Amino acid sequence: MIDIEKTLAENIQEAIKVLYQQEVEPALTKVQKTNKEFTGDYTYVVFPILKRCKKSPDQAAKEIGNYLLEHFPFIEKYEVVKGYLNLSLKSSFWIELLHSLSQDSSYGHQAVLPDAPVVMVEYSSPNTNKPLHLGHIRNNLLGYAISKILEATGHQVIKANLINDRGIHICKSMLAWKKWGKGATPESTGIKGDHLVGDYYVLFEKEYRQQVAALMKEGMTEEEAERNAPLIKEAQAMLVRWEQGDKETHDLWKMMNGWVYKGFDATYQQLGVSFDKIYYESDTYLLGKELVMKGLEKGIFYRKEDDSIWADLTADGLDHKLLLRSDGTSVYITQDIGTAHLRFNEYPLDKLIYVVGNEQNYHFQVLSLLLKKLEFPWADRLVHLSYGMVELPEGKMKSREGTVVDADDLMEEMIQTARQMGGELGKLEGFSEEEK
Repeated sequence: MIDIEKTLAENIQEAIKVLYQQEVEPALTKVQKTNKEFTGDYTYVVFPILKRCKKSPDQAAKEIGNYLLEHFPFIEKYEVVKGYLNLSLKSSFWIELLHSLSQDSSYGHQAVLPDAPVVMVEYSSPNTNKPLHLGHIRNNLLGYAISKILEATGHQVIKANLINDRGIHICKSMLAWKKWGKGATPESTGIKGDHLVGDYYVLFEKEYRQQVAALMKEGMTEEEAERNAPLIKEAQAMLVRWEQGDKETHDLWKMMNGWVYKGFDATYQQLGVSFDKIYYESDTYLLGKELVMKGLEKGIFYRKEDDSIWADLTADGLDHKLLLRSDGTSVYITQDIGTAHLRFNEYPLDKLIYVVGNEQNYHFQVLSLLLKKLEFPWADRLVHLSYGMVELPEGKMKSREGTVVDADDLMEEMIQTARQMGGELGKLEGFSEEEK
């Protein structure tokens, strides 16, 4: 690849030699980027060579400028301002330079040395009760871009995905399929697996809301109705059976998650992102529960009368945080504690970056504080890369209500739009239907 400043300096050396029969050292022909208030790309200051050429500043600059303009085709024009020779390069030069850079996949990359910082970047982290949506597209592209930037700047990067494959939200889809699915599969319905499971998540919410409305008509408050609706109680019981290792529940869970994973893989491939390490919440939540119990034994956490376990963070300006429910089941923060511990044991991480929307700012404040209270030496190496959430004109997307923009649908629409626009502009002439 061409070194622009070095090439210009060598050309100026040649101009001085030809015009004034003077050999000058490279240090006297260095160029610099032109100041924004002037026209030009690079500037040569002629004052250091005036004694050699015996010319006025403007005259020397004009003579060198004319020589460069005549002998070097990439110079488009020049401008002289009080002994400063401002050179403008042709657009064709920049286009050629850009093309050469595009051919060099390693341009701008720093070599990753054995002692380079090790950084894990977690992004995507979907739930296995629904397909990826517009918000996931943004998250995946941000996470993947950050990972590639870190790689290019000499970091050892581990791109990680944490699949939220268990919990009450997963049981909702499972229960709805069990009640109303009639054995439906992606193969029997022709529906992509993650979309099929997502349909049952939406169906659960619809039936659940009907039950809540009926209980409210009987005199319950909305909160009481949401807590006592038969469907939510069934889902909670299913979660307990799952955590107890019930075979039938686990078989259903494995089958439906398998449909979702296959769907996720297709979406990731279409989007062009990848991962080096995939974690599953089902593999880490027990470790989180174990760490919470150790914290309880040490007096870091406390147990309420209903047997739920909490952390009192009020002294740190936060709130009381639930860590384990009264029935012994875990919550999101439980598995995050376990997963963080696992990652720092598996890798010598200098930094763990969570690419997660700003609605989780409080969650990561709590997580960092809990890990510090548990006295992990790496607790201050966690970074929450927060960003604004994607919302529709009518408000926040809600998968349980079906008010989302599916990632697959959006990408297909973009492909079709690009194909249509390309055809209308005549850009696809000569391409076969398959190539289009």
